[in-house]
Amino acid sequence: MTTQRENGKAPHHVLVLGAGYAGMAAAVQLAARTKDRADVRVTLVNAQERFTERLRMHVVASGQQVAEMRIPDLLEGTGARFVRGWVTAVDVEARSVRIDDDQVLHYDTLVYGLGSVADTVTVPGVEEHAYTLDSVPDAEALAVRLARLGSVGGGTVVVCGSGLTGVESAAEIAERHPGLDVVLLGRQEPGAAMAAGPREYVRKALARLGVRVRGGVEVTKVLPDSVEVAGGESIPADVVLWTSGTRVSPLAASAGLTVDDRGRIVTDAFLRSVSHPDVYALGDAAAIRQGYGVMHGTCQSGMPTGVHAAVSILRALDGRRLRPFRFGYYHTPVSLGRNDGVVQFTHPDDSPRRVYLTGRTAARYKETVTAAPWPTYLRMKKMPVSGALWPRGGRFTRIGAGR
Repeated sequence: MTTQRENGKAPHHVLVLGAGYAGMAAAVQLAARTKDRADVRVTLVNAQERFTERLRMHVVASGQQVAEMRIPDLLEGTGARFVRGWVTAVDVEARSVRIDDDQVLHYDTLVYGLGSVADTVTVPGVEEHAYTLDSVPDAEALAVRLARLGSVGGGTVVVCGSGLTGVESAAEIAERHPGLDVVLLGRQEPGAAMAAGPREYVRKALARLGVRVRGGVEVTKVLPDSVEVAGGESIPADVVLWTSGTRVSPLAASAGLTVDDRGRIVTDAFLRSVSHPDVYALGDAAAIRQGYGVMHGTCQSGMPTGVHAAVSILRALDGRRLRPFRFGYYHTPVSLGRNDGVVQFTHPDDSPRRVYLTGRTAARYKETVTAAPWPTYLRMKKMPVSGALWPRGGRFTRIGAGR
């Protein structure tokens, strides 16, 4: 086992765990703002070198290709270090993190952004018999299976979960593989959180694509060739895609950090752990309370948490007052295949406004949003202060309290 330990004269070491949308924002902001500083060192840890565009996994699953974006390439020239490996333990007392059980990294400040994955443990059979969209390899494996199923004359694909990921996945698969029978199952009707107009548009779009929607059902078990729902009904399935619910890593709870009932790190107003202020928590891994309640994880909210944490860390190092994190939701863009979609504009608490977009205009809007993160990171790399500007209520509002 190798150990890397910093002595008292070394730079302040900021260790970022996870290169999802939030973790990448934090790492790029920190790296760009400290490139010429000798007193700060930044390390980013992630299991893969490739950046996972979670917003495009349903596209990959349908058999389409997406660009490969490498994290080390983005960090090149910033002075930040990239370590590829799985985080296997966090010791908040020793301020250390174990990587792949054979390397230990010590930190002065930890940025915890390990995110979430599909919940494959709550319902029996999901782990063994269902596909997920947690990574590019997962989505590619599903794409291969769907292609094979289509080549032998068709079959039934059951998408479990009627949330936005389930809706986008069902639509994409149905459009790409019209010979397959796609069934969307969920506790709620698709688009349940939207206003009546966009919700009805989603319903009609799925019907036009041939997706059979079953709302008001709860999946209780996944079998090799079927899905069982509450009440005992069995629905035949050649392929099952699981998009119902997420879970976070148990590492934070195991480390002794204060977490909520879902295992997310409970933060103060500055995104620091309430039990260990030298740990900042981001995105899906954090239980961040705003005036309207605890935020839910999305790319839309995750990237601003990363930026705010990065700027707060540097403010603290410079002896400046921290400022609380404030965030309001702006929109809910949903693709319905490559050339159709819905964009529900929202109030800051994520409740629907009356304004929405549909059709090709919405599809172009969604694609712009989906494509935005990587160019945003590149822009932040060149102009760090740009990361503190985010759209809110039709205008740009400064967050993160940058200089």
